[in-house]
Amino acid sequence: MNKKSRFTLGLLATVSVIAATPACAQEQWPSKAIRFVVPFAAGGANDLMARAAAEGATKALGQTVLIENRPGAGGTVGADIVAKSAPDGYTFLISAAGVISNSMIKKSMPFKDDALVPVAMIGLAPSVIVVPKNAPYKDLRDFVEASKKGNGFNFATAGTGSTPHFVAEILNVKYGAKLQPVPYKSGSESTTAVLGGQVEGTSEASIIALPHILHDGKFKPLATTWTQRISAYPQLSTAVEQGFPELQIAHWAGVHAPKGTPDAILDKVAAAVDKAMKDPAAAAKLKAVGIEPVGGTRADFVKFVDAERKRLGEIVKAARMQEK
Repeated sequence: MNKKSRFTLGLLATVSVIAATPACAQEQWPSKAIRFVVPFAAGGANDLMARAAAEGATKALGQTVLIENRPGAGGTVGADIVAKSAPDGYTFLISAAGVISNSMIKKSMPFKDDALVPVAMIGLAPSVIVVPKNAPYKDLRDFVEASKKGNGFNFATAGTGSTPHFVAEILNVKYGAKLQPVPYKSGSESTTAVLGGQVEGTSEASIIALPHILHDGKFKPLATTWTQRISAYPQLSTAVEQGFPELQIAHWAGVHAPKGTPDAILDKVAAAVDKAMKDPAAAAKLKAVGIEPVGGTRADFVKFVDAERKRLGEIVKAARMQEK
C-alpha cells in the first residue's frame, strides 16, 4: 500500500471516529450528574416544582439531578447561564413564563429566544386573586366593577412582566378594569403590601396565597386564574367560571435546554419528568401545597409554549408593557 492510500484510509478512519462520537455520547448519556438551573431563589413555586422533578428524574435516569439556584433579573440570569451552556444534555433550565415574555418586555436580552428549546412541562401553581380579609368584594366580578369607579385600584405585582402584572393587564385590556400595576421586588413584598393595606389587591401563586387563606385568614380570595379549580382548595371558583374566559394564567414551571441538545436526550428528559409527575406520592405532595403536576410529552410542551407566546404577546402590545 502506498503512502497516499495509507493517508486516505487514515483520514477516513478519523472522520468515522469523529462522526461516531456524538452518537456514542448520546448512547452513554447520562454518564454524570445533570444540572437543573432554577432562575429564582429557593422556596418558591418554581423551586419546589424543580425539586420534585429532579427527584423523579434522578430515579428514572439513574443519575443524580442537582438543583442550582441562580436568581436575578426576573429569571434572566439563570436562563442566560443555560442558554450559553454546552448542549450536551447536562444543563437544563427550570423555566417559567419569563422565558416567553421577558424578550417582549425588556429593552435588551443577553440571548435570543431560540437559544433555549422547550423540553417538558413540570407543573403549575394556579394564581389566586386576593384582597385584604376585610375588603367588601365578594368575588372577582365585584372587584372589577368596583375598580371602574373613581381613580381605580392599585394592584401589587412582583415586577414588570410577572404573572400578577399579566393578571392586571388582562383584566384591564379584556374587561375594562382600572387596575394600576404597582411593581414590587418579589411576590413576598407584594403580599405584604396587600396585608398592610397599601394596595387593593394582588395575584399570587397558590402555594403563597393558600396559607394566608386557609391558616391565618388574612387574605380573602376572589378567584383562581387557571382553567381548573385548585385541588387543595376546590371551593374557590375560577375566573372563567365567574365570566372572565380570557383570564387563564398560572405560575408554571417547565424544562428548557440549550439549543442543539440532541433530540434523543430531550425525549428521555421529557419522559423522566412525565414519569415523575405521574408518580402518586409526588403528585399528592405537590397538590397538598397548591401545585398541580402536569408532565406530558415534549410535543405537548412545545404546543403550550407557542400558544402562550402568542397570547401573552397580544397583551404586552395592547397594554404597552414594554420597558421604556
